[in-house]
Amino acid sequence: MRALAAYRPLFSVPGATRWVVGASVGRLATAMFGISTVVMVATRHDSYGLAGAVSAVGLLVLAVLAPVIGALLDRRGQRVVALPLVAFSTLMLAMMVVCSLLDAPVWTLFVFYALSSGIPSLGTMSRARWSEAYRGDEGRLHVAMSFEQVLDELSFVVAPVLAVVMSTLILPEAGLVVAGVGYLVGTLVFCSARSSEPPVVPHADRPRGVALSRPGLLPVALVMTLTGVIFGSNEVVTVAVADAAGNKGFSSVILGLFALGSAVSGLVFGLRTFRSGITTRLVIGVALMFLLELPVLLATDLRVLAAVMAVAGIATAPTLITSIGLAQRLVPTAMLNEGMTVVLTGLIIGISAGSAVGGAAVERLGAHAAYLVPVVAGLGALVIALVSWRTLRRADAQRPISGSLVRG
Repeated sequence: MRALAAYRPLFSVPGATRWVVGASVGRLATAMFGISTVVMVATRHDSYGLAGAVSAVGLLVLAVLAPVIGALLDRRGQRVVALPLVAFSTLMLAMMVVCSLLDAPVWTLFVFYALSSGIPSLGTMSRARWSEAYRGDEGRLHVAMSFEQVLDELSFVVAPVLAVVMSTLILPEAGLVVAGVGYLVGTLVFCSARSSEPPVVPHADRPRGVALSRPGLLPVALVMTLTGVIFGSNEVVTVAVADAAGNKGFSSVILGLFALGSAVSGLVFGLRTFRSGITTRLVIGVALMFLLELPVLLATDLRVLAAVMAVAGIATAPTLITSIGLAQRLVPTAMLNEGMTVVLTGLIIGISAGSAVGGAAVERLGAHAAYLVPVVAGLGALVIALVSWRTLRRADAQRPISGSLVRG
């Protein structure tokens, strides 16, 4: 508990409590969307392939729109962009729920879920506020970014349990309804903290081009893409494995333990100071993520699988914290939302692909054998991180600050 006191000063930042509460509610809802959709569609249509495809389409649309939304947040401001988007998204999600209840044609699920998916990331907007509050103080910013990742991971502890319980015990659509309402409420609370919103950089002071063109950002995004494949495929495959074992509800326990392991490691990681460079930490994190995922191929008992996944989760939060931290260092202030969104878009694309490939692998290879998908994705992420290490070091050494380059 004394160690956790290191996070207490974060709440002395004006407006932090309100925006953290709003972002926490919203990110819990966001974490429920995927698993709620998978359970709802699989229950109504008896197909994990279809369920993974619907979930993947929504994530793919978000991945395409996310960099555009991130750039708009930088150019127009968080409140102006977020509120209209969340209103439209809530309406489209409600239409999807109605279509599911009325057993409408399958294509309606794809259409309305896709239309509901163009939403801003509350996690990205929250991180942008910490970056503004702790500009120039890398020590405190590291603590804040670790705190953000812990909140992300805790949401993934609670979200699968809440989504599966509501969707299996109440109504297949119940999880999605709660997710939609939660995201709307969370966004409204977040945006009500107006004094802490980062200022918009004047157009004349903005650098040219797009964030993705910044040196080093593409390799980080690719690593995050394959990390997302691990997450997305783990989610679908774990539900299928538990279902095949006659205990679908236990999938929420397994996925929750994976996220809990990540959350605990994130708390510890945020309190550490490091002598190694951030690019070296990225390679180490990705290597551990791959190695700790490997044992899932041998864990056939659900309880053993839960323990293995809890250990596998230990590597995820440090890897994500490091990736997002590196992304912040590689873009100028005027592109902060866009830069972080590009990296997180890689994660979203990966989750989308992982959901689709994982669902297809379940139907072609069998439930447990489909764990090959996250294992191969982890190996691919490690290869990219190793190949890109020198490039990332060079880009970090020449990182931009407020639109200019600092060399050294």
